Amino acid sequence: MASWAARPTSGRRISSEITPRFFPWVGKPDYNLITDMADEAITRMKQLDAAAPEQPFFIYYVPGGSHSPHQPTKEWSDKFKGKFDMGWNAMRDQIFANQKRLGVIPANAELTPGQMTCRNGKRWRPMKRSCSRGKRKSTQVTRPIPTMRSDVSFSRSKTWAKLNNTLIIYIVGDNGTSPEGTLLGTPNQYTAYNGILKIPVEEQLKFYDSWGSAATYPHMAVAWSWAFDTPFKWTKQVASHFGGTRQGLAISWPDRIKDAGGVRTQFHHIIDIVPTILEATGIKAPDMVNGIQQSPIEGVSMAYTFDKANATAASARKTQYFELMSNRGIYNEGWYANTTPPVGPWVLNAPMPDVNAYKWELYDLNADYSQANDLAARMPDRLKQMQALFHAGGGQIQRASIGQLVVCTSDSAAAERHCGTDRLHLFG
Repeated sequence: MASWAARPTSGRRISSEITPRFFPWVGKPDYNLITDMADEAITRMKQLDAAAPEQPFFIYYVPGGSHSPHQPTKEWSDKFKGKFDMGWNAMRDQIFANQKRLGVIPANAELTPGQMTCRNGKRWRPMKRSCSRGKRKSTQVTRPIPTMRSDVSFSRSKTWAKLNNTLIIYIVGDNGTSPEGTLLGTPNQYTAYNGILKIPVEEQLKFYDSWGSAATYPHMAVAWSWAFDTPFKWTKQVASHFGGTRQGLAISWPDRIKDAGGVRTQFHHIIDIVPTILEATGIKAPDMVNGIQQSPIEGVSMAYTFDKANATAASARKTQYFELMSNRGIYNEGWYANTTPPVGPWVLNAPMPDVNAYKWELYDLNADYSQANDLAARMPDRLKQMQALFHAGGGQIQRASIGQLVVCTSDSAAAERHCGTDRLHLFG
């Protein structure tokens, strides 16, 4: 979703009655969606507090900032100028060191290989100066977005009397950093979707000064995406590896959580957020909504982790199923089995193998936080058990059929085999 204002076509008239609600950018040349969402959330909280201060409230604030296109305001982009001059490999080392220092990853966690190979087998390497300059710019406009305006929201609420009894669940990320920016990055993400996977650096540099503005629809190079998923392997779209699924999570509730700054290591999933809120509020999940029978909630509450006494308690979540575009994974009581991606998701026109031909990997997460040491060859029986659990759906109810996404382009070999046939499917 674009963050900057869309412009009505010349001569088009928009009713003044519906303009503020449906077209909030009209008359605001510097309008930015993410900024507006933060302002609207703050206004909503103030209105609720003024109208019914005794009533509890719920705000679901989901800015699209961590998703491409990356379009922060110049104010925020400028704050990150020069922050990525060290390059992606050095940045991975810095991130990893900070994670260890803060204690948000185990002391024995390993930094997985960052020198991932491209389709032709060549490894990432330092770029010539002009290329590197363009890539740093693409990253400069990417990083501010998750933070943008959120600090304003929280700073304004710090003096709010209700803050101590307010549960704040803060999740940062986009399922892992997305790799659709291709190996070189792009000022227009839709070029990749149309099969153009390499825009010359000389052409990209023409957008240097406007990168991240309404004149671009940009995304960064894959190597930066990989680096921002440190210490894990892979990226968004690769649900088999934690580089495509792990997210940062912080929970605040001063009246209830007394272990401020504590770190929890239990394995949980996004589907556990709703049960946590329900337990915290004492609300029972409805069986019926507007006459429609509701499916059982598959998540489990994380509220038990709020207590310091349970800091090292066993995870209440025992099993979790993962699958996206044939990249598969299954978690079960500390063990994790997953398929190996046959090709990077940034190669949008690559031929794909049969879903049953994928290689599988096996990890003991109790000793190997980052999926660094594959045990599949040494523990084939354990791997078979995990594969059987995956094919049973992990005991979970809602799961889609396994399929593949083929992006068809005029020069795609995959197009000849798949496009226009019943083999072109999209599953999520």
